Amino acid sequence: MKKLIFILLFALSLKAHFLTLIPQSDYIEDQNQSSLSFTMAFMHPFEQTGMTLVKPEFYEAGNKKPLNLHSVQLLNHQAWQSKLDIKKPGVYSFYVKPQPYFEKSEAKYISHVPKVMISAYGREDGWEEPLGLDYEIVPLTKPFGLYQGNLFQGKVLRHGKAVSNVEVEVELYNTYGLKAPTSAHVTQVIKTNEDGVFSFVMNHKGWWGFAALIVEGEKVHDDGMMYPIENGSLLWIKAY
Repeated sequence: MKKLIFILLFALSLKAHFLTLIPQSDYIEDQNQSSLSFTMAFMHPFEQTGMTLVKPEFYEAGNKKPLNLHSVQLLNHQAWQSKLDIKKPGVYSFYVKPQPYFEKSEAKYISHVPKVMISAYGREDGWEEPLGLDYEIVPLTKPFGLYQGNLFQGKVLRHGKAVSNVEVEVELYNTYGLKAPTSAHVTQVIKTNEDGVFSFVMNHKGWWGFAALIVEGEKVHDDGMMYPIENGSLLWIKAY
């Protein structure tokens, strides 16, 4: 019985962790839509099971001052929200810097930085420009106005340079009650090619999370031991 419990706990620990950054919409067409809320949570998005997210920092690209956050509960765990008005035309990028999370079962720290992009009032230029984050996914497909069934492509950058053979985990933010046929179907996994590019067909409507994972660096834990850091560059895309 103890062995069975251990196996179940180990299997749960191996689920993919995602830091979600979900806005009300990825597209603003008129002033009635200008007020947007953003929700940040640490979770397993397909299975809709939550984890506690210690207060992170939330930024609009190009602004060094973090945006205000307020505490909320999502899936019975600590999460965060922010609200702001977008009144001028443009393509807006937002990202989150979390405090590294220690995953004891995997003996590593997890530091994921999610990014999302919003088009406002008809402007659709500049979405392919990197923000200059240490680890980043740059879209090669326009990251808004997408349909389910569209092929999405992105490029993984590490310190501004493309990285080959990097695993990219993909999950649907599953608010539709979908059930995976097996546990292997929950998280899709692809790898970047020699140019750092990956491709994926979004076969269902909704928000999709792409997480490129690069293990690099170490951080000391309370036990005095040094543990590796899993650096995740995340991008959230919506299919209609």
